[in-house]
Amino acid sequence: MIESGFLYLGVIIGLAGLVAFLESSKSKFFKYVPGIVLIYFGGAILKTTGIIGSTETIDSTYGNVRDILLPMLIFLMLINCDLRKLKKLGPKMLIGYFAAAFSIMLGFVVTYLLFQGLYAENTWQALGALAGSWTGGSANMVIIQGILEVPENIFGYALIMDTVNYSSWVMIMFWLVPFAALFNKWAKSNTEHLDEITADLVEEDKEKDAKNITFVHMLGLLSVAIFVSSIAAEIGGVLPSFGTVVNATTWTILIVSILGVLLAMTKLAKVPGSMDIANVFLYIVIALIASRADFSQLGQAPVYIISGFVILAVHAIIMLLVAKLFKLDLFTLGVSSLANIGGMASAPLLAGAYHRSLIPVGVLMALGGSFLGTYGGLLVAEVLSML
Repeated sequence: MIESGFLYLGVIIGLAGLVAFLESSKSKFFKYVPGIVLIYFGGAILKTTGIIGSTETIDSTYGNVRDILLPMLIFLMLINCDLRKLKKLGPKMLIGYFAAAFSIMLGFVVTYLLFQGLYAENTWQALGALAGSWTGGSANMVIIQGILEVPENIFGYALIMDTVNYSSWVMIMFWLVPFAALFNKWAKSNTEHLDEITADLVEEDKEKDAKNITFVHMLGLLSVAIFVSSIAAEIGGVLPSFGTVVNATTWTILIVSILGVLLAMTKLAKVPGSMDIANVFLYIVIALIASRADFSQLGQAPVYIISGFVILAVHAIIMLLVAKLFKLDLFTLGVSSLANIGGMASAPLLAGAYHRSLIPVGVLMALGGSFLGTYGGLLVAEVLSML
């Protein structure tokens, strides 16, 4: 049994690195099982079988490392999110995005009211974390897990939903691509604005992609992330707490988010490598969370999977009504949906399925979700906690 904090950290990071290496092989397996989920199951098996013990040293290592990496993760993610670029998306894309976010959050509330009596205790916390993922991406889910201190076993249900329900939804979105013309005719939509937006975004991305990541880039990004996160943690620690959601960690994340978005409008945003380093932190944090889970308490998974499909049904109905009302095309609808539910992992891919030149639009919308997802998830958690 592992009882040393250093050995525990080494095994957990080794697990994250191994999965990342296997994922880079482009195996078809990872099209159906995301690397993050495999890390979670690997860590949970280590905990369930007793290989990872429950000592004070391990508990301390877990808490300290997670609290250090979380603010750095979101800072590095958000320095890519220049909110000024969102103006270029035009009103229809923004309507689509916010309609998707609202319908998903409403879906969580409706579903919780329907199945509340069947859920395990503290499920509202897990659903709040999942709402963060489905209004931004996996990083937001991890951040909310840290803020709300979601029990690792309950968090496992959220990850199962984020795999099964999310994968099904992505499949449906791609399946609908050939029917775009038919849908657009039904919605009476006009797609001319997409061509203009895409031309501008392609030029901007070429400049950053041309740069190679160097030692100076990585060290510079890490030093800024550590400095900003440490200052935010100090300030957040002395600010007052309110209710079940606003605490020291919430303040820290809020401060880091604001600074990240502000610095995204500076030359720092042009430094390559920030998303790569952020993904390293994301995989490590997921492995840490997984190492506290116990598979023996995942027997209620079917109820949660059904709940996920109900959430998506509410989302789909509202999006169809919005499409008809505002004459939104299928591309706008689909990318808006996956910019929330899938984030950077799927929105650009769906955009590329319509046309390669549209990929930057998917990237930009996903980045917007990365910023807003944490707060969407916290809002859902606050509402569910009162039901």
